[in-house]
This record gives sequence, C-alpha cells and structure tokens, in this order.
Amino acid sequence: MKKILVVDDRREVRNLVEKTLGRCGHRILQAESGQEALAIALDQEPDLIIMDLMMPGAIDGTEAIRILKSDSRTSICKVVILTGREDAQTIQASMIAQADAWFLKPFSPLELLQKVEELLAQTFPRGST
Repeated sequence: MKKILVVDDRREVRNLVEKTLGRCGHRILQAESGQEALAIALDQEPDLIIMDLMMPGAIDGTEAIRILKSDSRTSICKVVILTGREDAQTIQASMIAQADAWFLKPFSPLELLQKVEELLAQTFPRGST
C-alpha cells in the first residue's frame, strides 16, 4: 500500500482527491498548509505528494516542495502539483521545485488517478535507491 499526502487549504479538494485515490487501496494523508505538509511528510515519508501551490502561511507549496526535495528522507518522493494558477511564473516555479507532474484546477479525477498510478509505478522501495 502506497502512502499519498494530499496538501490543499481547501478541505473539499483534499476530500475529492482522497475519494479518487483511496479506492485504489492507497493510504491517504491530508495537510492544509505547507508547514503541516512538511511535518507529515518528514514523519510519514509518503511515496507521492499532491501539492497545491497557493496556501496561507509562511510556507507555500513551492517552498514546501523545495524543502522536501532537498531532504534525504523525502527527496525520492514523487510530487504532483494541483493548482488553480496556470501563468508562466507558476509553471516555472513548479519546474524549479522539481515537480513530477502538474494539474490545473478544476481537474479530471480520472486523469489524476492515471498519472498518480504511473508515477507510483516508477517509485522504488525505501532504501533501494
């Protein structure tokens, strides 16, 4: 069973993603801020993170991803950005943050599920990289 962390400041988005991915038997964790995402990710070491970029607080999604990708405990974690912004600056920020995929809200749950399954198939068991 793979662990997936869903990070979004809107509960309805987190719940939709959880319902979409939970049917496949994945363990879904939720966070509503970048700071909370860091704490959960460093403790639980998820296989994949679905991250909104625009969130309240000192750490937005881009900064949270940068921190997670630079930490040896979470650096191999796949990251999917799920955002409502599609401007060039946001796209560039997601590339700099080393995201593995990018979805614009509103999103297709089926397309998200397919991308998540594709990325999870590429992950290595912890300690084998």
